[in-house]
Amino acid sequence: MNVYPFIEAERAGSGNASRACALLKLSRAAFCSRLSGPSRRDREDAGLTGQIKAVHQDSKGRYGAPRVHAELRRRGRRHGRKRVARLMRRAGIRGKAPKRWKKTTVADPAAAARADQIRRDFTADAANINSRWCGDITYIGTWQGWLYLATVIGIASRRVVGYAIADHLRTELVADALANAVAARDPAAGVIFHADRGCPGSTPPPPSPPWPPAARSRCPTAGPASAGTTLFRNRSSLRSRAS
Repeated sequence: MNVYPFIEAERAGSGNASRACALLKLSRAAFCSRLSGPSRRDREDAGLTGQIKAVHQDSKGRYGAPRVHAELRRRGRRHGRKRVARLMRRAGIRGKAPKRWKKTTVADPAAAARADQIRRDFTADAANINSRWCGDITYIGTWQGWLYLATVIGIASRRVVGYAIADHLRTELVADALANAVAARDPAAGVIFHADRGCPGSTPPPPSPPWPPAARSRCPTAGPASAGTTLFRNRSSLRSRAS
């Protein structure tokens, strides 16, 4: 409750505000300081708050109190970090906290474990082109929602040999990427595809078009246990999918 209007009314009527201050349990010095306007400290805080807002806007809202304080020091304004933090709290200014890491590779508990034929050896070997492939799925944010990019990378050449883009994470996305790689590279039978243990790469594909059961490989992102399998024993289904 603002008691200053009552004291000002008493002062205007009787010419003395001491009795009103005593009844309202307010010091007369506080009432006099209000009449004299903002103090020098308050004026300095107002100016500093304006500079804090400018620095915060220049950082696109990312900077918190420590980085705002450091930027003000670079600009020649030396103030305490706690003072900057206090003024930011008073003005409702805060930095953007980094987002928590979100696990995107979720293992399929119903999928059968497979032997790791890569044996976690990802050394580039130019003599073994199109003998070992690996791949993963990347999330791409767009104005219309998320897109998912599945890639197939040749371990020997370190190049993308096939890819596919879709608006879903179903197994068809991985199958289309492998079909694109087969159509582009035409590998010999026995090439190995190595991917993580995510559900899109380990879920059995739909019955149409046909997919060879040996065309899936999975491995965890870390640890000695991983999985891999010979990829193409019959590539006709992949060629028909690519066409």
